Amino acid sequence: MSDEEKRFNRQEAEQLLPTIAALLEAARDKKSKAEVIEEEFTQIHQRILLHGGIVPPYAHLAEKKLERERYLEAIRDAIAHIEKTGCVVKDLDQGLVDFPAVVNDEQAYLGCKLGEDRIRDWHHADEGFAGRKPIEPDVGPPTERRKPN
Repeated sequence: MSDEEKRFNRQEAEQLLPTIAALLEAARDKKSKAEVIEEEFTQIHQRILLHGGIVPPYAHLAEKKLERERYLEAIRDAIAHIEKTGCVVKDLDQGLVDFPAVVNDEQAYLGCKLGEDRIRDWHHADEGFAGRKPIEPDVGPPTERRKPN
């Protein structure tokens, strides 16, 4: 995490959740469609190998290749849009996004998974999803709180 990177507090991150969720869902949909085309390519390749010498459906393959490229471009665009907000896409398949933050005066990330309506966890930069810690409620003196910003 660089010093120039945007830092989020919980409220700022939660305000972005609907936008981030929509972009993640669109990217995941396009990824799924691109994977279907990849599977079709694999099946055609296997048929050619098994039957030897058959003429591939070039026009169909060229059309599918263009379609796949459009899906891949849409995925890149969605991820770029998310990252322009200052968030980091950690895992598209799981819908994991991190929001750079400061927790207990340390650089950290607020973590969110697609489908979650609130930011409930945080982790240090080197811990990732497996190292998530709950954001404790605002109780007790400030020095006992474990919450972002």
